[in-house]
Amino acid sequence: MQQPTVLIVSDDPSFSSAVTGRWQSEREMPAFTLMGSDLCHALDPETFDLAIVAGSRSRGLTALQKALAGKPAVFVLEENCPAQQLREARACGAALRKHEDWLETLVLLGSEILRRTEATTRAEQAEQAGAVAAVEATLGRYMLEARHNLNNALTSVLGNSELMLEPGILSSVARSQAETIHNMALRMHETLQRFSSLEKELRAAGKESKGRAVAASRT
Repeated sequence: MQQPTVLIVSDDPSFSSAVTGRWQSEREMPAFTLMGSDLCHALDPETFDLAIVAGSRSRGLTALQKALAGKPAVFVLEENCPAQQLREARACGAALRKHEDWLETLVLLGSEILRRTEATTRAEQAEQAGAVAAVEATLGRYMLEARHNLNNALTSVLGNSELMLEPGILSSVARSQAETIHNMALRMHETLQRFSSLEKELRAAGKESKGRAVAASRT
């Protein structure tokens, strides 16, 4: 997965410096985008994974909520902020008051949100891959089941075309057409034979993989 990006919305340069400086001591550090509150209302939600908003007034929370477009957000509020502002911030995302260890809590909370976002993305990708694999498996089973009917039809086409190619049965023009039918039928037969070989290889690989899994579990 690509490096996650944290958007810091603040008009206080010291706040951004404090957050980025503290995050540098973590094992996994995201990329940061810094933006003032007056420029954040035309955000592209695909450009960041988590927003950290500081110093936002109550009247600006609604506009910020729309701009964040459902992205995870943490609002850092002053310790003496009104209860109404705290409730409104919590309605938009996570709210954190500036107490003694607010920076440690912020980095811990932000890291956890990013890990959860990554896990959710991986789960969605795995679900999509599983859906595609299920469709392909259904198609593969259908082709294997239809192979026998196709083989029987091709056997009839090949047999009859060979009889038609016996000397003296067809005119030169019709004989040329019968040869074309015969050659195309042979090519289709070769393709079906490849399906048979592929099926055997897949079955063998499946048994080998199962054997390794059993051996690993025993170990």
